[in-house]
Amino acid sequence: MRAIWLREFGGPEALVPGPAPDPTPGPGQVLIDVAHANITFVETQQRSGRPGPFRVTPPLIPGNGVGGVIAAVGPDVDPARVGQRVVSATGGSGGYAERAVVDAAAPIEVPAGLALDAAVALLADGRTAAMLVDAVGVRPGDRVLVEAAAGGVGSLLVQLAARAGARVIGAAGGPRKVGLLPDLGAEVAVDYLKPGWADRIRDTLGGVDVVLDGVGGSLARTAFELLDPGGRMVSFGLASGEWSPVPPEAAAGRQVTLIRPDVPPARLRAYTIQALADAAAGQLRPLIGQRFPLERAADAHAAIEARATVGKTLLDVVQTSKS
Repeated sequence: MRAIWLREFGGPEALVPGPAPDPTPGPGQVLIDVAHANITFVETQQRSGRPGPFRVTPPLIPGNGVGGVIAAVGPDVDPARVGQRVVSATGGSGGYAERAVVDAAAPIEVPAGLALDAAVALLADGRTAAMLVDAVGVRPGDRVLVEAAAGGVGSLLVQLAARAGARVIGAAGGPRKVGLLPDLGAEVAVDYLKPGWADRIRDTLGGVDVVLDGVGGSLARTAFELLDPGGRMVSFGLASGEWSPVPPEAAAGRQVTLIRPDVPPARLRAYTIQALADAAAGQLRPLIGQRFPLERAADAHAAIEARATVGKTLLDVVQTSKS
């Protein structure tokens, strides 16, 4: 089968197309014919060899999320599952390929009426966004600042917070990204690459009640300063290259709660199922900003690292516009 190999850590060019043995499902496993593979920012860090909680060891086929059709099952798995459209985590590797074997309990069936590419875009980002909005307890009337609001998770956070009745401030880098935010539900859209972006928020809304931090670094610190007493802040990303530097004692001094979600796997799965159901019902729309054929995985990683992407980036393993 066709696959993408990471044989040693490095830049995007370390992702090299090459053949791989066709996997076969064993006991308790299913085989998925992959139509689309999910790409996350974490995978770009893994490829480069940066230390972190999800470090990998080459050689391997990267990729932790796929969508496709179950093509075969192990000897002890219900054969009726063959033909199901599913999305699934892969256990940390094996996603950038034409086929993937996963535990039979891992796949989630895609609701009727929801395209596979949209489902893959929601596999990781949908559960993350739903978890974060739940964790901070977004309430009607809350002023909610979403950083990296034009990204895969951020674009979903804007929609979910607006749906909960919040007044959403979307912050993104550059006019192209900022221009997307009003249609997603942002009442205020600011470019955090421009000086004075935080002053504009304060002048318009006085401050904020919730910060959903997907950038980290100095931008997270600036966002923290916008929080009124009783505010909540959760950090879920480090697009700047570093996590939020806000120490607990600074938060306590400002009467701000720093939230660090600790969610069991079963609950994460429920969040994914809910995101898929919401999308099938037309209540949530993943923003797929760019897509690359499997062989161009290196280009996809390069685009993400260059901050040239909006929304979700997918690898199209099967060359069709919709699946």
